[in-house]
Amino acid sequence: MSKKVIFYGSTTGTTEEIAGKIGAAVGAEVFNVTELTAEKIAAYDTLILGTSTWGAGELQDDWYDGVKVLKSADLKGKTIALFGCGDSSSYCDTFCDAMGVIYQELAGSGATFVGQVATDGYSFDSSASVVDGKFVGLAIDEVNESNKTDERIAAWVKNIQ
Repeated sequence: MSKKVIFYGSTTGTTEEIAGKIGAAVGAEVFNVTELTAEKIAAYDTLILGTSTWGAGELQDDWYDGVKVLKSADLKGKTIALFGCGDSSSYCDTFCDAMGVIYQELAGSGATFVGQVATDGYSFDSSASVVDGKFVGLAIDEVNESNKTDERIAAWVKNIQ
């Protein structure tokens, strides 16, 4: 059984809340991305990374430094699962883009990515987090589809265990 950890970036508390739910479901420790260090990365087999999307598809502020830490660490042999929070109605052209930004930044790291999610059942126009027709991780819309969050989390965690 792999040792899992969640690092999240949250400005309004939504991504922090989702990180807590996922952490409880998979038995992972949960940390704010501001606590991300090379030592913590080395201590875990599976890294679950969560971010909200801001502005025109930008990372949550704390993730800019977090991505630098991850890119400087040895991720070979690690498993990475991503989740992102966004607003598919007001920001339908950049829905959960920040999750895609993290994926693109780490794609050549030697880590194995798990937890891709079909776009079926989501309402949005475009997203940088869609690769080969699937989200690179779990997309959550607590603004417009909060009634689907628990079901989406439950289905997703089965795929990252």
